[in-house]
Amino acid sequence: MTPIQIGLLSIAFIFIFLFLRMPVAYVMLVVGMAGFAHMTSPSAMFSLSSQTIFFTFASYSLIVIPLFVWMGYIAYYSGLSSKIYDATYKVMGSMKAGLALATIGACAAFGAICGSTTATAATMSAVALPEMKRYDYDRSLATATIAAAAILGVMIPPSIIFILYGIATGESINRLFAAGILP
Repeated sequence: MTPIQIGLLSIAFIFIFLFLRMPVAYVMLVVGMAGFAHMTSPSAMFSLSSQTIFFTFASYSLIVIPLFVWMGYIAYYSGLSSKIYDATYKVMGSMKAGLALATIGACAAFGAICGSTTATAATMSAVALPEMKRYDYDRSLATATIAAAAILGVMIPPSIIFILYGIATGESINRLFAAGILP
């Protein structure tokens, strides 16, 4: 088979596996490894796979990602996330829609601490959602506020996205952090 035929067949298998509700990560893994094994050899595929896995996890630059997640857990379990929320509420609570503004501010601050959008959304959902329910905010407005505000942490350094972008493109991570503060 030609490489183009293998590529088209791989795309077809991707859609078939996704239609069968196989997780996307496993679909990409199986199709990619099968295509590479067919174009080279199974031993070359296993050799390259083991090297890639080792060098990815041995990368010094990527160690910061689990450390960011760990820092987010520490902030949550130490009560820092609640204190951040209380502090932003004291500053913005007297304004109209002050609780929603406090939620946005707390999400931005917590996102800057942990660097992960998902961790910010999960943590602030546990902290802010009960408060917003208590003050009779509509559930859809409260969850939309938290979901939209959790994305702000990506733009505030230190950010996991900045680090991954810097590694992938070879850009200086320090310059990316500086660009996050000063445009």
